Amino acid sequence: MPEQLRSGGLPVAWRRPLLVLLLLTLAVLLFYRQTAAGMVTIWWRSGTFTHAFLVPPIALWLAWRRRVMVAPLVPRPQPWVALPIALLGLVWLFADFAAVNAATQLALVAMLVLLVPAVLGWRVAREMAFPLAFLFFCVPIGEFLLPQLMDWTAHFTVLALRLSGIPVYQEGLQFIIPSGQWSVVEACSGVRYLIASLMVGTLYAYLSYHSLRRRLAFIAFALALPLVANWARAYLIVLIGHLSGNTLAVGVDHLIYGWVFFGLVMMAMFLIGARWSQPDPVLVPPPAERSLSGAPSGASLQMPLAVLALTVVIVLPQALGLWLRQAVGQPVDALPVIAAAPGWEAVPLPEPAWSPGFDGANARLHQQFRHGDDPTVGLHLQYFRDQDYERKLVSSSNAVVAPEDKHWAVVSRATAAVLLPQGQMPLISTQVRAASLDAMTAPRMLVWHVYWLNGQTQVSGWRARLLGAWQRLRGQGDDAALILIYTAQDEAAPQRLQAFLQQHWRMIDSDLHRVRDASRGEPAQRDRQGMTEVGTGEAAGAAEGASAPAVFTATSSAASSAASSAALPAGTGASDSPQASGVTP
Repeated sequence: MPEQLRSGGLPVAWRRPLLVLLLLTLAVLLFYRQTAAGMVTIWWRSGTFTHAFLVPPIALWLAWRRRVMVAPLVPRPQPWVALPIALLGLVWLFADFAAVNAATQLALVAMLVLLVPAVLGWRVAREMAFPLAFLFFCVPIGEFLLPQLMDWTAHFTVLALRLSGIPVYQEGLQFIIPSGQWSVVEACSGVRYLIASLMVGTLYAYLSYHSLRRRLAFIAFALALPLVANWARAYLIVLIGHLSGNTLAVGVDHLIYGWVFFGLVMMAMFLIGARWSQPDPVLVPPPAERSLSGAPSGASLQMPLAVLALTVVIVLPQALGLWLRQAVGQPVDALPVIAAAPGWEAVPLPEPAWSPGFDGANARLHQQFRHGDDPTVGLHLQYFRDQDYERKLVSSSNAVVAPEDKHWAVVSRATAAVLLPQGQMPLISTQVRAASLDAMTAPRMLVWHVYWLNGQTQVSGWRARLLGAWQRLRGQGDDAALILIYTAQDEAAPQRLQAFLQQHWRMIDSDLHRVRDASRGEPAQRDRQGMTEVGTGEAAGAAEGASAPAVFTATSSAASSAASSAALPAGTGASDSPQASGVTP
C-alpha cells in the first residue's frame, strides 16, 4: 500500500469510501451553508479570528503527513455513528433557534469530524485524531472571555503604574493619570493574542514533541505567555504615552507596537520550546488489512447502510427547522405608551436623550417620568420578534453602554432585586458616567434592566437564550423585550427606581403581553396582576423574605462616593466634556 502511494496510485479499497466521504462533506456544507458562511464571514471581518483561514489547509497537510499510516488500513464504515451525528444535528437546531453562533458552528465542525469514523472507520479516525481535532480551531469562539481579560488588563496596568510612582484614579476599566485619561477597550483585552497563540502553540507542540506531558506543558505555556505579555504591553504603552506627553504610543501607534511586541513574544516562545523538542519518530505502517471485497454480506452492506443513515440525519434537522418556523408572528410597528401611575407624571424627553447600546429591535418606546421634585426616571422598552443572528435581544454587541461609545463608560455592574406582588424580581444594575477627565464631577446614572421573554423575566444572558430557543421549539414564538430604567446617580437612586417599578410594572408587563397576544391573533384574556413569572437568574442569592422591598448588592465605592445631584443626564454633558488624551486598546 505505501508503495502505491509513493508511485502516485490510490489503493482500490480507498476509492469509493473517499468519494463517499467527499460527497457527504459537501452535503453537510450545503445543507448547513448559512452556518458555514457565517463562520467564514467572522474570519473575514474580525481580526481576532483571521488565522482560522489557515486551519483547513493545515489540517489537510497534517492528514497528508499520516497517509503512510492509514494506507494499509481498509475503510470500515460504522453506520451507528449516525446516532451521535443526529444528536449533534438536534444541538445545532436548538442553537440555531437560540441564534448562538458558536454553538451551531461547533456542532457543524463536530458533524464533519464524525463523518470520518462513520465512513472510514475508527482505526482511520484514530490515526487522524489530531488533524481532525485541529479543525475545531475553525470555530470563532473565545470572545466570551473579553470582560474578564479586560478587567485583568486594567488591574495589572493600574497596579504597575502605581508601582512606577504614577498616581492613578480608577473606575472600572477607566483610569486617569496626570497626563490624561485611558481606558481598556476590547482590542486591548489580549483575546486575539490568546486565541492565536493557543492555535500556534498547539500545532507547535504536536510537531515538536511526542510526549503527552511535554505537549500539554507547552500548550499551557502558550496560553499563559500571551496573557502576561499583553498586560506588560498595555502598561508599557500607557507609560510611553505618559512620558512622551501623549505623542507616542497613542492612536494607531500603539496597535503597531502591540503587534510587534506580540511577534517578539511568539519568537521567544518558539525559542524556549525548541530547547526541549524531540526528533521526529520513524513512522512504521501497520500490517496491511484484508479488503472487504471477500467479506461476509453483512460487512459489505455497511457502506450503503452508513450512507443512508448519514443522509437522513444530515437532512432531518433542516427539515424539522423549516417545519417549526412556519408560524411567523405579525410585524410589531409600535409599543403602547405607558401611562404615569398616581403621583408620577410623564415629562418630555430632552434633546438628545440617552439611549442604551441595544440594536435590532422591531419596536421601541422611550419615556421619562418624574415624581414630585425628584430627578426623572427614564424607561426604555425594546421589543424583538422573529429574531435571527443579526437581530436579537441577547448578543455580545447589545449592552447598556456600547463598546464603541465614546461619551459614556461603565463604572460597575452588579445585581439588584425588587419585590413585586409575584415575588422578588432580579435585575442587572449598571452604573455609568460621562466620559470626562474630571471623573468626580462627571454626570452619572444608575441603570437597571431585565430581559422579558414571552412573559418570563431573566437576567442571565445564556439562560435567556436557552429559554427563548425552548419557547420557539415549543411553538410559543420568540417574542422578547428589553425593560430598562435609569435615573441620575445619587443616594436615593435605587429607591427611586424601585418605587417606579413597583408602581408601573403591572402596566409594562400587561402591555407587553398584549403586543405578544396581538401577533398571534389572540384577544387580551385577563387583567394581569403580577402576571410575569419571575426568573431567578443570577440574583438567586438575594435575601429571601427580606422586609425591605428591594435588595441591592455592593457597588463601586468610588462611584457611590461621587454621587451627582444634577438632573438626569440627557446625553449632552458627555459630548461637551474633554476627550480622553489616549486610549489603550
